[in-house]
Amino acid sequence: MHKSQIFFWLLLSFLSGIFVASIFSARGGSASGEDVGPAFIYTGLITAIGLIGVFGYDKSFNGKLILAGFLGVAFLFGVIRFNSANFDQGRLDVFTGREAGEKGVEVVVNGFVDDETVVKGNRSEMILRAKELVAGDRTVRVDDRIMITANRFPKFDYGDAVSATGALRKPTNLGEFDYVAYLKKEGIRTTMFYPDVVEYPGFELGWSEKLKINVYKAIFSAKRSFESAVSKSVSEPNASFINGILLGSRQNIPDDLKESFNKTGTTHILAISGYNIMIISWAVLTGLVIFLRRRTAFWISVAVICLFVILTGASASVVRAAVMGLLLLFAQGYGRLYDPKNSIILAGAAMVYFNPLVLRFNVGFQLSFLAVLGLIYFAPILKEKLSKAPELFGVKEMGIMTISAQLFVLPLLLNQFNVFSTVSLPANILVLPLVPAAMLFGFLAGAGGLLFAPLGQLFGYFAWAVTSYQLGVIKFFASMSFSSYDVSIHWLTMAVAYVLLFVWTYKLSKRAEMNK
Repeated sequence: MHKSQIFFWLLLSFLSGIFVASIFSARGGSASGEDVGPAFIYTGLITAIGLIGVFGYDKSFNGKLILAGFLGVAFLFGVIRFNSANFDQGRLDVFTGREAGEKGVEVVVNGFVDDETVVKGNRSEMILRAKELVAGDRTVRVDDRIMITANRFPKFDYGDAVSATGALRKPTNLGEFDYVAYLKKEGIRTTMFYPDVVEYPGFELGWSEKLKINVYKAIFSAKRSFESAVSKSVSEPNASFINGILLGSRQNIPDDLKESFNKTGTTHILAISGYNIMIISWAVLTGLVIFLRRRTAFWISVAVICLFVILTGASASVVRAAVMGLLLLFAQGYGRLYDPKNSIILAGAAMVYFNPLVLRFNVGFQLSFLAVLGLIYFAPILKEKLSKAPELFGVKEMGIMTISAQLFVLPLLLNQFNVFSTVSLPANILVLPLVPAAMLFGFLAGAGGLLFAPLGQLFGYFAWAVTSYQLGVIKFFASMSFSSYDVSIHWLTMAVAYVLLFVWTYKLSKRAEMNK
């Protein structure tokens, strides 16, 4: 077996260990279930190391048994890594859930705002990076993230020092939605509902945290200024749409328009997710190679994605999305990779190692990888099948890309969101080719508006024209009575669908290689 194949199977075993451990921990329907016990881990390690030691000593034995031992070690390492992240405890846990007289015991938590504040109707959500906790006359140094939910409190920006007084609670699931896992993958294990939140005089921070706060403050400040400039240069709802595709900001988009995006399967355009970045990066690269050399177009596309990451605040989810987008760009910019599956699994293993919870509990992460698989493995097959079809100014390329990505994400979308759009393909084909133009003119409108308001409005007219067409197409398809249907599939059905899809793709790929 080639070294690259061994490398692939070792990484796959590591990811399998994390996945199995996540399934085991979620048997009760939550990420807060039990972990894989030490007895299983110790027994497995002894068995795996025994295989390596016994069969590695005697060269006459089959090398596959030695490989099985190493794969077992990699699998168990994945189990251990998941357990360490899933059951990591913060110092706040000691003070969580305390009650006196059937009422939560209030404590004072001092820290700084660790993300942008989100306003949802009359309610605000803020993530607090707690640095110290005061309970009675006792002060404890901590370093945990807390999700604070309250009525609209004074506007706090990232890095502002605040003090919250209230009762600490463990998060609980909301119906079928695994809210515990959702928060845990973001490093949040504690919540506080409707506390008193006030400004805090401040406290001493390390130089690294001060640097991080200053950098992110500048980024978020630039983001707010840019959003404001776009809103002044382009009328609504086009301005909110532009801020969505450029910065991932969705809270100002009208609910009826969001519903239209849902019905047409174009919601991915509104968020800087891996799925979105991959489609946009491919579209940008495809457009640039018409005028520039492929290598030059590749590096310009890389710079565009890096700019997106900075403008969106460089959150963990956006960084993961950018990694997947850059991976796809590398594959397209430098031709077919020698072994693309190794590149994909290496990127996935690296991201999962740093946050093991994303493998099972982050749908965006899963969609990113599935879309990459579709674009790298299925798109070339479909392109060969349609080689005689006319290009039509890049429409064929966009259609191939859309079909390939959506085919590979469809079973997961049906399992998670229970909506099947019958107009997704034509809507995406008609809208996606103009996403780069909308982003370009939207960016020029925002940047121009920051420099000189009339200049921003000039580019804003072009941005408005392009986005008006896109929104018009989406609203048109969404208005059809048959645009979408409620379809729900069980996770077992989803698993079978993916097995059949992967086998089918593999056979088509092998058949294409034989015909060359």
